Amino acid sequence: MSRFDFTVQVLVIGAGACGAVAALAAADAGAGVLVVERDDRAGGSTGMSQGLVCAAGTRSQAAHGIADDADTFFADIMAKARSETDPVIARALADNSAPALEWLIDRHGLPWELDTRFRASYGNSRQRLHGWPGHGGLDMVQLLHARLSDAGIDLLMKTTLVDIFADEENRIVGVALKRADGAIEHVGCETLILAAGGFGANRAMTARYMPETRLLRYNGHEGSHGEAIILGEKLGAAIADMGAYQGYAMLTDPQGISVPPPVLLEGGLIVNRTGARFTDETLDIAGMVHPLASQPDGIGWVIYDARIEAHCAAIPELATLMELNAAKTAATAEDLARLIGADPAQLSETIAEAQSAALEDAPDAVGRHWTTAASPHAPFRALRVVGALYHTQGGLQVDGQARVLRQDGTPFANLFAGGGTARSVSGPSSWGYLPAMGLTTAITLGWLAGRGAAALVND
Repeated sequence: MSRFDFTVQVLVIGAGACGAVAALAAADAGAGVLVVERDDRAGGSTGMSQGLVCAAGTRSQAAHGIADDADTFFADIMAKARSETDPVIARALADNSAPALEWLIDRHGLPWELDTRFRASYGNSRQRLHGWPGHGGLDMVQLLHARLSDAGIDLLMKTTLVDIFADEENRIVGVALKRADGAIEHVGCETLILAAGGFGANRAMTARYMPETRLLRYNGHEGSHGEAIILGEKLGAAIADMGAYQGYAMLTDPQGISVPPPVLLEGGLIVNRTGARFTDETLDIAGMVHPLASQPDGIGWVIYDARIEAHCAAIPELATLMELNAAKTAATAEDLARLIGADPAQLSETIAEAQSAALEDAPDAVGRHWTTAASPHAPFRALRVVGALYHTQGGLQVDGQARVLRQDGTPFANLFAGGGTARSVSGPSSWGYLPAMGLTTAITLGWLAGRGAAALVND
């Protein structure tokens, strides 16, 4: 491709957390930036998230007396993924998560702080989830878009990437974009950052790479069709961990709202349709989706009480469920069983066994330890849940600077990737996912990619 309608220094595909952060980082470094987004408004996968980011060694952690550092974070990533992930990417995330987060706080006024409601759990050995209290992912991405506007960064909405062009030396020279009216526009670029979504909405790709998800409901962004991954692979880029994803066992039915993990960590239980437990609720926040899917009709109920509800009431998802009066409530386990269609004797036995284990400070029948939480007591609440696929974690192979790598392991000269387009650190399946690692990867790789792209055009 030799002729373009116009040329920009840094072209960013995708305007979620990764793309917005990449654009801000590149603009801060003095580069001219254009961002392209397929939707007509800010949102995407970021907008569907809780807006939480893992970062190790932050000022907010220190202010709360939490001793954490990059080495500890790196060890946690590798342990959760059973060492079946890329240590280079894991090291980049561990080392740069705090600097990226604090740059956004200091330079762009994002009001993130350590969220102490989230215990160290599910693979995070320290409290390191940072968020914006009372707000979620949609608020976060909208605030990032406000900062894009403040910085004067141009944004093309309702525009889709359809092709990428490289020269004879395999250097990216431009792209083809499809506008809302169907017109194809050719835009040249000195550097390209692929920060689009994953491929969770592409059923052909999920069937190929993660066939075990075929029975799961999809609760991700409908625009996540993996075009940037497909086009990157067409260029000769390596792909990896295409079987990795975040599953979740607590999507409320029919509300379609996620029950936040602290409901379990503070003592909540998951039971099946009969009222029996089937998994340790504190063991694997993403992998728990498969034990649930194997239960009768794939249906579960999250059982909790007033104490747990009060502790978690400020978390936006639970607050919304409370406003909707989504939970069934009952004064006794027998009454609750009748409300949810469970066996009264079975549910009563299940709750009593958990209460006994908690009192004795001993593992219960499914192996859960109750040393840090109290089991639920009457009156009870129950939310009906199903398992779902939230987002994919595999994609283009990148190095520690977010540069896309060819199949021979060498980097493209001017191609970067992050967000749902890039390989993350969850290993080959669902069991390696750490809470909040989706946004951690997006923000950290976005920051690295934006800085790296600006450095190339400023040379």
